[in-house]
Parts: sequence; C-alpha cells; structure tokens
Amino acid sequence: MNTEQSIETHCSANNCQVSTPEGNDSKRGTLKSFLPFSFRTPFSKFKKVHSNFKSPLQVAESAKVSPAEEAAELVRRREQLDSEIAQLEAEGYRVEELEHHIDKMHEYNDIKDIGQSLLGRIAALRGTTTRDLYSHFGLELDD
Repeated sequence: MNTEQSIETHCSANNCQVSTPEGNDSKRGTLKSFLPFSFRTPFSKFKKVHSNFKSPLQVAESAKVSPAEEAAELVRRREQLDSEIAQLEAEGYRVEELEHHIDKMHEYNDIKDIGQSLLGRIAALRGTTTRDLYSHFGLELDD
C-alpha cells in the first residue's frame, strides 16, 4: 500500500479496524501494526519532547502558604482597607459622593468611546488617519 491511498480507521482502546481501498476491513489489531508511521511527536533534536506537561502556572513550594497564614493576611488587609476608608471619611469624603463621581466617569468614558468610534469612521471614509483628524478638529492627542 502506498502512502497516497486513503486509509480509514475506526478505533476503540487498542483495537482498530482499518479500511483501505482494497477492502481489508476484517483485519483487527493495533494501529501501529497497520500504519508505517506513529501518531506521537516525530524524532526531534530536543531531548524533552516526550516529557510530562508542566503548567506555566505552577507555584514554587516555598511560595505556598498555609490556609491559616492566608486567612491572617486577608484579615490584615481588611483592617488596612477599613482604616483607609475611615481616614477618607474623616477628610470629608462620602460614599455617595464617590459613587456619583464613579458614575460620571463611566458616562464620560462611554461618550469618549463613541467619539473615538466616530472619528475612526470619518477617517476611514476620508481615507486618512485618526491622528490627522485630531488636528483638523482642533483636538489634542491626549484627549
């Protein structure tokens, strides 16, 4: 059988049924016995091609902390944040005022995004860059 012929396989566990144009459907065995190639990574000059997978998110053993230490760190962080909140309230800031300010910032960012989109569309229609339109409309690049 040459490699240009089509080979159809039906595998389950280690047994595979192989269909070739010659009709050898009744033969059973391992796939390696029928095919001249392997499904594994071919030979490589790199020695660790077939090594176990190592996740890039691994944490070094020395960096791991016990649950008690993690809980203590979270309690310390919460106390720190509570003290910062108390300091801001002592300086006259109110939560409602901050929420209002945040809402206004969101509205500003939404309007700015729409403006950027419009400038991009105008630039595309005119066949120019958005940067050129900034100067045309008297806008600063930092705007």
